[in-house]
Amino acid sequence: MQVETKVKNKGQARLFESEYLEILTKTHPLIIWGMYLPLIIWSLWFAYNSLGYSGQTVMLTFLGAILFWTLAEYLLHRFVFHIVSENKAIARLAYLLHGNHHEYPRDRQRLFMPPVPSLILAAVLFALHWIFLRQATFMFFPGFILGYLIYGTMHYAIHAFNPPFKWMKALWRNHHLHHYKDHDRGFGVSTSIWDHVFGTFFIGVQEDKEKSQELMFDKKS
Repeated sequence: MQVETKVKNKGQARLFESEYLEILTKTHPLIIWGMYLPLIIWSLWFAYNSLGYSGQTVMLTFLGAILFWTLAEYLLHRFVFHIVSENKAIARLAYLLHGNHHEYPRDRQRLFMPPVPSLILAAVLFALHWIFLRQATFMFFPGFILGYLIYGTMHYAIHAFNPPFKWMKALWRNHHLHHYKDHDRGFGVSTSIWDHVFGTFFIGVQEDKEKSQELMFDKKS
């Protein structure tokens, strides 16, 4: 069970004493998109043009990887980001990964993993994919990464704006309730499908509009 955290509407968490390390914990969504979008495009083209996979195979594997990301997103959010441990190192890691976001939900600079750790983790993930998928990694990995980019962008949008379409209200509500109602439910961000599958979707719980506003970015900043 996640330890409840008091929401702070101003400021951001101080993660490191070093100013240089602190800077490396912050980023903007466009920087991360700029890093990975060319890699996604090149990888798909390489799979099709150089490795000889058909366009249909490339596209189906790519889309399957995006779907696979949504499951990974749910499992990571539920079992890694919200882990509670008496071990100080594990507790510290959980706070660095996600706990600081629950404490400072208006901190827009820490909704994407910053460039340096992001690239390191991406390299590790590519290697793991290669072990199991070999050349198919060039179709699967870009879909997995695009899934992450969509997740990060959706997360940013949920904290920045009201839902642009009526059919998206349930997704916004699910995440808002996750923040202020129950940290042990509502783990899906880019989609709530896995919350429905695993029984963690909020059903019959009313959203508090005032508390929801506390979770959204200050438009004046």
